[in-house]
Parts: sequence; structure tokens; C-alpha cells
Amino acid sequence: MSQNNLKKIVLTVNGKEYTASVEPRMLLSDVLRDELGLTGTHVGCEHGICGACTIIMDGRPVRSCLVFGVQADRAEIRTVEGLAEPDGSLHPLQEAFWEKHGLQCGFCTPGVLMSACHFLEQNPNPSREEIREGISGNLCRCTGYQNIVDAVEMAAEFLNKHKKSEEETSDIESVHSGRKVEV
Repeated sequence: MSQNNLKKIVLTVNGKEYTASVEPRMLLSDVLRDELGLTGTHVGCEHGICGACTIIMDGRPVRSCLVFGVQADRAEIRTVEGLAEPDGSLHPLQEAFWEKHGLQCGFCTPGVLMSACHFLEQNPNPSREEIREGISGNLCRCTGYQNIVDAVEMAAEFLNKHKKSEEETSDIESVHSGRKVEV
């Protein structure tokens, strides 16, 4: 394709702004991997069925193989690279996947992590059945899902305990500042 047909797009990915010139038909998954060098997003089926390419775009889980890069212009995107802390410490979901052996070959893992992350933000105290439903758009041929469900359940428990601890700390800090503020 000639340079004249390239479209300039601006994406905010994991809090960092990127500018790229892409062909109008280039998929977002390819923009992330090939143009931005963010190869954590995997491409499996290229038909939106397997979920390996799942990212969070503007607050929703999206199959990046079904979105053109130009459609994501000015979007806020979170990929698996954005889960870990800046110091390299793992997100509680990543820790739980490691602890509960929620991955084997690892190909589906980035998409499952992103789906599960969004799911837990929407449903912080899920039942096992709700977890199964929450990750139902992601295919895994290795694990049989049991360990994945265990990992998501473990992460939910950790995140709930951590949230409760933060709320208690906030209440204590409010009391010490001379006023009680509801959080």
C-alpha cells in the first residue's frame, strides 16, 4: 500500500500514548504487535472465536483481531503488558495463575487474563459458575479450565481482602486527620 493511503492513529496503551501510521485494513492486534512491539497480545484464530487476542478497549473486553486499527483511534487500551506493576511485580491475577497452575502452554493466557481482569472489576465476588461464564469467551485446549477457575477465584479473594484492608486504612487515616470521611 502506498504511503498516501496510510492513516495516522493515536492510541493510549497501558497509560502511554502512541502514534502510528497504519493501513486502513490493518487489524488492531497487528498494530499492537507489529507497529507498537507489544507482543503479549496473541493471535490465534483471527476470527474472534478463541479470545487469545482479548484486550480492554475503552473499558470493555474486545477481540483485537476483530477491530481495525483505525477504529481504535483515540482509544484507551489495556493489554496484558499493562497488568504488572511498574516495578515488575505481578498483578494478583498473574500471581494466582502461577500459584494455581492456571496455564500450560500459555498461548491463551494473555486473553484469559484480560477477560478475567475485566470480569473481576465488574463482579468482585463471583461464584465459580459466574467465573466460568466470565471466561467463556476464551478457549484453552490445555488446562480443562479447572485451574483457571481456581486462579480467578483466588485472585478475587485476594483483591477483596486487599480492598477491605485499603478501606480500613483510609478510615483510620480519616479519623487521625480529625474528621471522619466515608469512602
